[in-house]
Amino acid sequence: MVNKISFDDNWESLQQYQEPEWFKDAKFGIFVHWGVYAVPANSSEWYPRFMYMDSVVWNPDGEVSKIGATQANKYHLKTYGTLDKFGYKDFIPMFKGENFNAKEWVQLFKQSGAKYIIPVADHHDGFAMYNSKHTRWNAVNMGPKKDILGELTKEARANKMKIGASTHFAFNWNYYTYKEGFDTVDPNFSDLYSRPHPHYAPADQEFLAHWWDRTKDIIDNYKPDLLYFDFYSDKEEFTSYHPKIASYLYNKGIEWKRDVVLQSKNYKKITFPEGTHILDIERGKMADISPRSWQTCTSIGTNSWGYVKNWKSKDANTLIDDLVDIVSKNGNMLLNVGPKADGTIPADQVAILNEIGDWLSINGKAIYGSRPWKIFGDGPTEVATGHHSEDSNTTLTANDFRFTTNNGRLYTIAMDWPRSGELNIQALKLGSEYTLAEIKEVTLLGHDTPLTWTQGKDDLNVVLPKEKPCDYAFVLEVKFKNEKHLM
Repeated sequence: MVNKISFDDNWESLQQYQEPEWFKDAKFGIFVHWGVYAVPANSSEWYPRFMYMDSVVWNPDGEVSKIGATQANKYHLKTYGTLDKFGYKDFIPMFKGENFNAKEWVQLFKQSGAKYIIPVADHHDGFAMYNSKHTRWNAVNMGPKKDILGELTKEARANKMKIGASTHFAFNWNYYTYKEGFDTVDPNFSDLYSRPHPHYAPADQEFLAHWWDRTKDIIDNYKPDLLYFDFYSDKEEFTSYHPKIASYLYNKGIEWKRDVVLQSKNYKKITFPEGTHILDIERGKMADISPRSWQTCTSIGTNSWGYVKNWKSKDANTLIDDLVDIVSKNGNMLLNVGPKADGTIPADQVAILNEIGDWLSINGKAIYGSRPWKIFGDGPTEVATGHHSEDSNTTLTANDFRFTTNNGRLYTIAMDWPRSGELNIQALKLGSEYTLAEIKEVTLLGHDTPLTWTQGKDDLNVVLPKEKPCDYAFVLEVKFKNEKHLM
């Protein structure tokens, strides 16, 4: 146990929180967006929101981003009918999850090399994927009629994997559009859609109490190793609850004799002070090494987190490069999958997870349990930073390197295979400000034959073998005559 002293619900007390070593060592986790929105499988996991926008598109702050009906609204009217006759609630009986198998999911995630799993417990739509005590709209009462979070939690722990839960429920308050002719204004369904209220008014005390009860329910009944909050809980009306929920979770961790993690985004403003949680950056990265652990959450899908029929997957090369870049800066990567409504994970997503697992089976020494070096990397290609910045990134090259350390070794990761067959690493030249000792040995992970290398005044030159040991980023293990330079 790292955290042994109980916490009060104030930031001064919560500054005592220490990041668990297991999280620092884990580096790679799996996020799972699975819910009723997988039934229409259209637009994105925000289909429940967009289907009700028939004339104006609102952004999450209630500002007009576009005039006119959304594609999802047009699709819904054409496919399912009017919104008074067929609303989002009517997808729930169609959400059967008949092929869901927690054992198969967890085995796949384990094979991918992931060390922790964060299933979405409840998304903005208001449907709980667990046995909720505070809403009838849950996966045990309706739809699959299974405790999805509970089954995944049990299976993950049987496989010695860390397991958490994410809650996105805060946005439920302003997620739906209330309009005459929509089922969202029917009081019989206000416990799913939230009660109609003035346009984008702050959440009232009744909703905030309900949000608190649902969040506490997840903690008490599933004992998560990680609790993840999505962006809307950074709104002003939720912030007074932040030290309360953090202290509650951390004290429960002490009671359970487990080191736990709380993750939040500090989206657009700081609502969790540094040192009281682990920062999550959505679809983005940091520019440099952070003194504290952090996380990038991103999706295999470029266009959605939840499964859609036109899902577009990233390639394994991009995702492995992302993982390496993030780890070199003291971060973890949480990679999302989007299962179909029947509970199967599509083949292209499975293939990518297996490719990542194959790469990690060869190169894991540079990732698991590693720590940053003096610099995160070397090379010409800049990486975009901050929330939602990943679309601005370009492909990293054989002239781009990332560094990690582990057990007295420096791992130098070349982000591509050079056409010349040689790597030239300027940061490892003789007399470099970063390298105060001569190199003793250079090896290539996944390759048994000794390499030819020269540490000169301009760079470290390494001649690579003719055959690649893996398909993507390539890892040199560097041993120095004096290992203290890594300190």
